[in-house]
Amino acid sequence: MTDTRALDFFVPASLGGSDEVRRRGLRRMRTLATSLLVVAAVIYALTHGETGALGYVNAGAEAAMVGALADWFAVTALFKHPLGLPIPHTALIPKRKDALGESLQEFVSDNFLNEPVVRERVEAAQISLRVGRWLANPMHARRVVEIGSRVLRDGLARISDDDVAAIVREVIVPRLKAEELSPAAGQALGEIVRDGAHHGVVDIVVEEMHRWLLENQDTVEGMVADRAPWWTPHWVDDKISSRMYREAVSWVDDVRSDPEHRVRQSLDAFLVTLSEDLQHDPATQARAEALKERVLSQPKVVDVAVALWAGLRHALLDSLEDDAGMLRTRMVAILCETGERVVAEPELQARLDRMMSDTAAFVVTNYGSEIATIISETVNRWDGKEASRKIELHVGRDLQFIRINGTVVGALAGVTIHALSQLL
Repeated sequence: MTDTRALDFFVPASLGGSDEVRRRGLRRMRTLATSLLVVAAVIYALTHGETGALGYVNAGAEAAMVGALADWFAVTALFKHPLGLPIPHTALIPKRKDALGESLQEFVSDNFLNEPVVRERVEAAQISLRVGRWLANPMHARRVVEIGSRVLRDGLARISDDDVAAIVREVIVPRLKAEELSPAAGQALGEIVRDGAHHGVVDIVVEEMHRWLLENQDTVEGMVADRAPWWTPHWVDDKISSRMYREAVSWVDDVRSDPEHRVRQSLDAFLVTLSEDLQHDPATQARAEALKERVLSQPKVVDVAVALWAGLRHALLDSLEDDAGMLRTRMVAILCETGERVVAEPELQARLDRMMSDTAAFVVTNYGSEIATIISETVNRWDGKEASRKIELHVGRDLQFIRINGTVVGALAGVTIHALSQLL
């Protein structure tokens, strides 16, 4: 069986998930580099003064010690004073950690948090296609709905009726009373009339009125007969009520079937006048504001708002708790359909990716420098020695390879120089 313990020296510390793993890796590599220096020193001592082949070994060991010591000094000088001696230009990281943080911040900001790079990476990632494929799986869509339903349920459950009543009473109602709504309402009404958006509402009202009249002839005739004088004969009342019912049905039918009926035109003219008065006529504005004040001052306003909210909340909670209910089932279907559509339509993918890249570009353009300051601010808060320990823990293991390479390269250089000396 292969012994894998020796391989631990060469397993990158980044594969470990904890600082303890990195610390063990650094300790092993430091021991290996120091051991090579000790081996070179022992070989040098044993072959000192020898000639011939051992002379080459001695020269290689001597140069290996020089290379190992030089690289040990270089690596150590990054993090602390070698042997504790205050040699100039050593312990660079503890002394210059603030400048290092600022340089790292500038490097990240210039090379990563800039618009072209962010746009390129977001568009190359094909986020919309990946999300679309993921959502097209019903199991994934169901999971999203399940998590969203749970979050929404928890949020709705935490909102009490007293909180809603307080918001309506202390925030919404005073705000509506303080704001002059007449000009805004008049402008909105004018836009609706100009676009003809109210015609659909009028059609629905007239259609329902016509249907109700056809289905409630006895009710209408009875209402008319009940208003007749006591002294008129019943047959006269019946004649009058029947005639009035037929006229009402005929009139409503005319309004229903004729888009240019004068009643419709009169209503349009009235709405146009009302919208203009709400915007420009002080008397109309005063009446509208007085009506708003009377309505909002009613104690029942808060009760109605709370009742509406309570009904809506209970309906949502019941729907969200039912796994097989219409709401959750429909939400899953919508997510799956959306994912399938994104996968099937490259134009939609491009549009969504462009939107995401625009959003990312906006963020880095306007807030990239502020995001990058996290680096310098974090480094500035570190103690010098603590910063040195953190950095050495993450990169020190790899730096020990410099010492190892210096030992090996020094030995080769020593042998080469000794050989040249012998030839010359």
